[in-house]
Amino acid sequence: MLALWAGVAPGAAASACRQALALGLDVSGSVDAREYRLQIHGVADALSDPRVRQALLSMPETPVRLLVYEWSGSEDQAIILPWTAIDTAPALDAAIATLRATRRREASPGTALGVAMTRGAALLATQDDCWRRTLDLSGDGKSNFGPRPRDVKDALVAAGDVTINALAIGVDNPATGDIRQAEIAELSSYFRAEVILGPGAFVHTALGFEDYARALAEKLLRELDGIVLSRLDAAPQ
Repeated sequence: MLALWAGVAPGAAASACRQALALGLDVSGSVDAREYRLQIHGVADALSDPRVRQALLSMPETPVRLLVYEWSGSEDQAIILPWTAIDTAPALDAAIATLRATRRREASPGTALGVAMTRGAALLATQDDCWRRTLDLSGDGKSNFGPRPRDVKDALVAAGDVTINALAIGVDNPATGDIRQAEIAELSSYFRAEVILGPGAFVHTALGFEDYARALAEKLLRELDGIVLSRLDAAPQ
């Protein structure tokens, strides 16, 4: 039971890793069926990007551990890919296949971003042998249920070495023009003030769910490259 709560795959190897990366996907009421498919397949597409694959598989002796979960209301967080060591191409391909096979479950329409942050941090706390632990939260709106993200963020400051980055998703309709840009700018500012945490934490943007795969691939490259560079900088000269 403890392994399931922690999101650990049965039989997963307990070897040191360079980064524990938890991806939290917004499946609240503002995300319709089409957008859900674009998001979940967008994660799979981003992981399939040749540049991302190369970054993930570059250090198999100290692999990245990947977990993906969905979040919406205060009681709705579900793991769809448990902690998985991405140490070989087949392991990465299996993770991608799991994501592509995922079907939407019923969940409350609320947007409990603070709870999503707490849940992600708890999952990352089980991976304390990793060089770095990163929570990567995607969302298309502000929190409207549960604890305020700012309060959760303040509490997590004392919880240890966890970085929270965010991917702000705009509306898909390009006809909205300047309105869409303004909404993305406002949401990005919200995530920057209320959500992201840790040295080097950042907000990336997707113009809509159609743009999600591209934006997530760029975000993953920045996160994965950063941990390799920081480790090299820390190595004895």
